[in-house]
Amino acid sequence: MDYMASPTTDIDRMPRGGPDASCVDRLLQTDRPEYLDRDSDGDAANEARKRSVIRALEWTGEFFGNTEKFARIVLDEVADVPDPKILELGSGHGGLSRKLLEWHPTAELTVTDIEAASVAAIAASELGEHQRATVLQMDATAIDAADGQYDLAVFAFSFHHLPPSLASRAFAEGTRVADKLVIIDLPRPPSPLHILRLAAMLPLAPLVPFVHDGLISSLRTYSPSAMRALAAHADPSIKVELRGGLMSPQVVVASRSR
Repeated sequence: MDYMASPTTDIDRMPRGGPDASCVDRLLQTDRPEYLDRDSDGDAANEARKRSVIRALEWTGEFFGNTEKFARIVLDEVADVPDPKILELGSGHGGLSRKLLEWHPTAELTVTDIEAASVAAIAASELGEHQRATVLQMDATAIDAADGQYDLAVFAFSFHHLPPSLASRAFAEGTRVADKLVIIDLPRPPSPLHILRLAAMLPLAPLVPFVHDGLISSLRTYSPSAMRALAAHADPSIKVELRGGLMSPQVVVASRSR
């Protein structure tokens, strides 16, 4: 199926493994929400699980050096820009923006998330008081910004939360408001490796919120071919460069002619 010209209803039927996904890969996906996707609505237990997952993401990002790796990826993409304006989408705990501000003396960061509680937590932290940072609640699929307002938009480890039609909108919006959109997300390994990874996580999933969400994230992650299809559906003029993957985070750099 040609997803470049298909209507939104067709892109929503695309497997997370992409148009060329194998029969097994097509089974390795779910619409089940993560704790991070659920509205707490006064449910203290669910809110506690969400905060637990966010704390674990922040800790693992620092412990395994992912925050620094992602910061290097972003800064390499704006190395030729003297005073880059960077938009972080789906920032969660804001760790990446903190690192970018620390490493780049003149970068200006707009730190956003769709979750009101996360935005409030960031705004109340030292990041919210930083003179080169602006903290806003924002939807990555409907970005409240002018065309070309930013030099770069980055969406790290949150892209898989979006169903295909909204993921395609994020490609369209990210490349509209920024010269480059950098998406960093979990890899989607070949089916045999994917099954082994899921089997290792499954026993702990009911007990540990972070593992629960990691298991679901693995099933919702897009493959490289899916990323290409999503970008093409958003706008055929969007150019996509793919890096990493397999067992390391996959990196997508998207842009389009102005």
